[in-house]
Amino acid sequence: MSDSALFPTYARFPITLVKGKGSRLWDDQGKEYLDFMSGLAVTNLGHVPDAVKDALVQQLDQLWHMSNLFSNPNQEKAARLLVDNSCADAVFFCNSGAEANEAAIKIARRYHQKVKGNDRYEIITFNQSFHGRTLATLTATGQEKVKEGFLPLPEGFRHVPLHDLEALEAAVNDKTAAIMLELVQAEGGVIPVDPDFLRGVRALCDRHGILLILDEVQTGMGRTGKLFAYEHYDVEPDVFTLAKGIGSGFPVGAMLAKEHLKPAFVAGAHATTFGGTPIAMAVVAATIETMLKEKAVERAAEASDYLIGQLQEKLAGLPNVDQVRGKGLLIGILCNGPAGEAIAELHNRGLLVVPAGPNVIRLLPNLLVTHEEIDIAVGLIASVLTEQAAAKSVSP
Repeated sequence: MSDSALFPTYARFPITLVKGKGSRLWDDQGKEYLDFMSGLAVTNLGHVPDAVKDALVQQLDQLWHMSNLFSNPNQEKAARLLVDNSCADAVFFCNSGAEANEAAIKIARRYHQKVKGNDRYEIITFNQSFHGRTLATLTATGQEKVKEGFLPLPEGFRHVPLHDLEALEAAVNDKTAAIMLELVQAEGGVIPVDPDFLRGVRALCDRHGILLILDEVQTGMGRTGKLFAYEHYDVEPDVFTLAKGIGSGFPVGAMLAKEHLKPAFVAGAHATTFGGTPIAMAVVAATIETMLKEKAVERAAEASDYLIGQLQEKLAGLPNVDQVRGKGLLIGILCNGPAGEAIAELHNRGLLVVPAGPNVIRLLPNLLVTHEEIDIAVGLIASVLTEQAAAKSVSP
């Protein structure tokens, strides 16, 4: 029986991290790690980026919190930066990706019921998707494991196979309010959405008067080599959500939408106590400004080409590796068996990576990762997987 005062809701790795800077982390024993997790796509500028730290420290001396019943200049600045650099026209700030997706679900329903005057409320999502841990967002998630023990689940969600446009069209009915999807199913195994499929989804939405919601909680803020993943496609969403990389490690989420959805979120329609605090907004603005100034997104695209190329070269021919896939610096190594032992050994050798399902090693370096750091990571991955393949070939 553990003597921890915490609920045991996490299967934690046996590492206690206490310090970070750039691409490096240190544990409580002084051991150094190369971080290819980025706090699960959160520290996109690396750990403790100087410009963001300076903005945070400055704001700490001014104002920490006030009610959203008052005007917040920091909030206006952060929202303007997002709107000016995306297809969106308005932003709602919250505290997490789950909250951002809750806001997206709510605005879709309210748009239809209060603006369009119909009774649509259903959201269609996809098998293997992941949208959060609240009751609504775990119901939206297309993975049964996150739903165990939480019955009854709220109604209003349907799931179809990814890349099956025929099944998707068959699921649409007169209650359908929106289709929601990730452009890379990160938790579901690092599966990028096919461009032709996404164009078909957009056309289906337009044809039936349905909203297209993109969950960019993990793919947003430069992670895929574009500021937002939808920029890789000739498609714009009606609504999209952000969190993780938007705050450099400070807990922030955002729901962004186009002009025609503004009448759905009027005063009193939705609210939050802590969303968009002066501290959070100073961090968001500094994060975006630093990304733009440092050309972090362009650097991520170049680093992605190099990393994927090195992985494909060094892992070629290994019998325990089926595929290297992903987009930008959201990359999965699909193994032909459980990846847990390889991940544990990589941690032991000083490289932090994370699974994406049982058979996938997920790589999430920061956007400013160097070629030298990539070479170290790929060398360690190749060594571990090569050794495991050799051991398996001689085992009885």
